[in-house]
Amino acid sequence: MAYQIYKIMIDFTSRDLVFMAQRGSDPKDVEKQFAFFKTGFDFANIHRNVSIGDGIVRFTDQEVLHWLGVYELLAQHRETVKFVPASGAASRMFKDLYEALQADATPLSDKAKYYLEKLKDFPFFNDLKTHIEQTVDSFEEVVKDVKSKIPFEYLLEDKGLNYGNLPKGLLKFHKYEDESRTALEEHLVESAIYARSGDGICRLHFTVSFDHLDKFDELVARVKEKYEQRFGVTYQITYSIQAPATDTLAAELDNTPFRCKNGYLLFRPGGHGALITNLNQIHADLVFVKNIDNVITEDKLNTTILYKKALAGYLLYLQEKSFEYQSLLIGMRCEASLPSVKTDGKQKEIIAEKLKEIVLFAKSELMIQFECENPTPEEVLKKLHRPMRICGVVKNEGEPGGGPFWVTNRKGETALQIVESSQIDMSNPEQKAFLASASHFNPVDMFCCYKDVHGKFFDLNKYIDSHTGFISEKSYEGRTLKAMELPGLWNGAMADWITIFVEVPLGTFNPVKTVFDLLKR
Repeated sequence: MAYQIYKIMIDFTSRDLVFMAQRGSDPKDVEKQFAFFKTGFDFANIHRNVSIGDGIVRFTDQEVLHWLGVYELLAQHRETVKFVPASGAASRMFKDLYEALQADATPLSDKAKYYLEKLKDFPFFNDLKTHIEQTVDSFEEVVKDVKSKIPFEYLLEDKGLNYGNLPKGLLKFHKYEDESRTALEEHLVESAIYARSGDGICRLHFTVSFDHLDKFDELVARVKEKYEQRFGVTYQITYSIQAPATDTLAAELDNTPFRCKNGYLLFRPGGHGALITNLNQIHADLVFVKNIDNVITEDKLNTTILYKKALAGYLLYLQEKSFEYQSLLIGMRCEASLPSVKTDGKQKEIIAEKLKEIVLFAKSELMIQFECENPTPEEVLKKLHRPMRICGVVKNEGEPGGGPFWVTNRKGETALQIVESSQIDMSNPEQKAFLASASHFNPVDMFCCYKDVHGKFFDLNKYIDSHTGFISEKSYEGRTLKAMELPGLWNGAMADWITIFVEVPLGTFNPVKTVFDLLKR
């Protein structure tokens, strides 16, 4: 294949083009992304806060049971998949303990001391003790010695459990009377209860890093049969890695392409927004999306299971109702395009009333905003013919991260969006006030349907807002660089989806952000 010098904004050499072809990167896409280093990304333009009745649905107890019943009925004829982003390393989870490994880390910090005091209560305690006892005479003496780094080294480094370098899915999260379970195992348990398809198959998909794929496989092979027998399911587990083609080109501080010492361009992972490519390959009627670290012990699962099924049932109902209305709108469009068909006054009146009914459904149940008071059938159909998701939201109790808002995009369209705090212009008092007064938080608990009315899957890449993203400073080979992350999976990458927010109990949100969160189970 012959490679030509490709130039619009960047002088790509022939070697650059070969390198990008090997990675699967399209030079035009690379260049389009790279332009954001100069222009920057748009701040979110929050129109107003959401509230119960204005952007957020709150179920009564009776409605929860109703939608649970709908799910139990409809799920028998649907193929479901649980999609779990699980590729990130857990190193940030152990930040407080890494400080104890520093040469001058005496006396120990209060958090490091607390770790030693509570060591026996952690779910990984027995594994850690076994490793340490292979090299020391007295485990108890090591733990008591505040100058010893062994309890920290053997937890975090590869001489022991290597938890500082493993993804959260492989870590022991929960302690039971007779066992400890990893986060991955807890997802197996959850899925068996609410995400099995009518054929008895429980499908899970984990996004993992290439370096840890074998370890995930080994863990699944070790525990799969135990949970299959216990719950009477057959697990079908698949994996994908973040495609190199979704990596983004790094920049020098002067916004020119960053090159390594060997002269090659430096591409970096594009963040969790790149996972929209992975999700796009999952073909199922209903996809549950949940973070790897958001799991609770089995004895506390009842509320989670109840709301999982209720929200999934509500989404399947909304999709069926939308399909019914889309079919009517397609019929209206076809009739209007046939000159031989004459519509009398009575027929026009019936069509107008039906159109009002559809618009009311779109506004009140799908939370769709129209730019004009009386949209045409074509305009309504365009709004309905999109991927659909329900996002569970919890009451805001000061958790860092994204939240639900009414947002106006650069086209002037207002819709429900999840907005990360880093997308908000903190120099704008009004926008900052919206964030400060936000009533709810997004725990990344999503339910997705992306088949269209014709039974075909939407191309999810067409529903991304490419003008959202993140730029930060990183370092490589001792040099500072500017790195770009793609629009986030649950905000920019799904910006043009139909979005419905439903309030869920705080007890369904149990993230593990630090090692000490493992003691709350």
